[in-house]
Parts: sequence; structure tokens; C-alpha cells
Amino acid sequence: MDLLLCRGGESSMSFSTQVKNELVKTEYERSCCKRALLYGLSLFGKSFSESSVSLQTENEPTARLFQSLLKEIFNMDARVDVSPRGRNFTASVSSKTDAQKLFRSFGHDGVGSLKIDHTNFRCEDCGKAFLAGVFLACGTLSDPKKDYHLEFSVPYYNLSKSLFTLLQEMELSPKHTNRKGYNVVYFKESESIENCLYMMGASGAMFEMMNIKIFKDFRNKANRQANCETANINKMVNAVAVQISAIEKIWRAKGRNFLSESLESAAELRYENPDSSLAELAGMCSPPISRSGLNHRLKKIVEIANSL
Repeated sequence: MDLLLCRGGESSMSFSTQVKNELVKTEYERSCCKRALLYGLSLFGKSFSESSVSLQTENEPTARLFQSLLKEIFNMDARVDVSPRGRNFTASVSSKTDAQKLFRSFGHDGVGSLKIDHTNFRCEDCGKAFLAGVFLACGTLSDPKKDYHLEFSVPYYNLSKSLFTLLQEMELSPKHTNRKGYNVVYFKESESIENCLYMMGASGAMFEMMNIKIFKDFRNKANRQANCETANINKMVNAVAVQISAIEKIWRAKGRNFLSESLESAAELRYENPDSSLAELAGMCSPPISRSGLNHRLKKIVEIANSL
């Protein structure tokens, strides 16, 4: 199942892999939490039935974790097979008898569709450990530098709805969709993803994501400010060009004595100081006038030029 998720380009150095490597190293004090972790890995792995329990992943530590938990908790052996190119790892319960025992130990009897059995959560932290196992088995996370998207891809509808309900009970806000035959439970909001990471026990990835978010917000704010300043500069340059063109037109057509004394003074100031702002020009006037007052005079000059 993890293989299907990783075809989109998840590399060994992806953010998903960072999260999975962190989750694999998480230590649980209670044995019930380890059991819940194994339950998540098994239920949402490649296969989970009375005849076969297996997990397929591109993350080798995840496959080895499944193997070690199975041995520690149930004293069962699991083999880990590597694909010819060494990119995929499949951890499988060695015998059909063990698969049946594991399947029934987690409260499943093969009747009806697969759903999460909450009796496997024996303490308040079991649900979090289980969620970590689910992510290791079928989860993926986009690079937060590019996009905010965490998802669990589940082949069975009822199982995906069962996960959806569990996440809601954990006070998270998941969404649900269907993509290419797979039922996808996902988060798009950065805050929801951060909460989910914290819930699973990937606090390191959560803090890294928060830092990336802060940097992105700061960069976006700086870009908006720069764009605003650029727009204001362009607006001023265009306005000055119109004003100087109007002044030259009046001088050519009517001479420098055509305008009133106050308008002529404003015209000369603008013509001699094309790079100055209205506020700077207003300060050069004698006697000084307000910025709006100078702006009114320059607009009047443009209107006169347009009427010629």
C-alpha cells in the first residue's frame, strides 16, 4: 500500500520518510501501546486476513519494526522480502496459522467488512500509537515547503470511514475522498497536520513544519510588501511622467507666464525634481504647503494641459 503512495515521488529524503523514521524510533513504555502500534501496521498494511498478514513499504525501518513487534508481542516470526531493485520491502507473517492467530487476537473473525476494533486501545495513549502505525503503513506527507497535505490511502471504504471517525474522536478535522479506487482520508490545513503529527508522536517533524510555516509566512509578507512598494513606485513614476508631459505642453503652447504664480511654482518644482515624492516637493515650497495641496495644483496643471 505504501508503494502506491510513493509513486508520486517520495524519495528516501522526503518529509514523509523523515516522519516515518521518527515514528519508528519512538519508544513506548506500555506494552499495550506497542500492541496498538502493531495493530495499526497490520490492519492498514498490504493484507490483513485469516490467511495473510503483510506490510509493504519503501521504508525499511518500518518493515523491520513490524518484524520486531511481531516477535516481541506474539513470539511470531515474519520474513522481510526485498524487491529486485531494493526499493520496496514486504514484511509478512511466516505461516497461515500465525496469520489466523494474529487476525483473531486483534478481535477480527472474518465476518463482515474490516473496521477498527477499539477494544485494542487499552489506555489513553493506545489510540495515538495506533495512529502512528496507520501512518507508517499507508500514510504520506507532502513537503511543507511546497504544500500542506497529509493523507492515509485505504483500499476499503468501511475501513477508511472507521479511520475518519477515529480521527474525529481525536478532535482532528479530516476530509474524505476517493482517488483511483482508493479511499483517501486527508488533511490540507497546516494546523490540522501539525496536530496530527503531534498526536502520532512525531513532535520533531511538527516543530520543523511550524518553523517552515513561520518562514513561509514571513517570506510571503515580505513579498507582498515588496510588491506593494513596487506598485506604488510604478504609480508614482507614471503620475510624474503625465505631470511633466503636461508642463512641457503648456510651456510650448502658452509659455511660462500662462499659469498662475502658484501653479507655475508647482510646475517648476516638479520639472526640476522628477524623482521627488509629493511630500518632498511640498516641503520645498515657499511657503510650505501640504502634500494634498501640492497634489491638487499638479492635477490642475494636467487638466489645463488636456484642455489645450
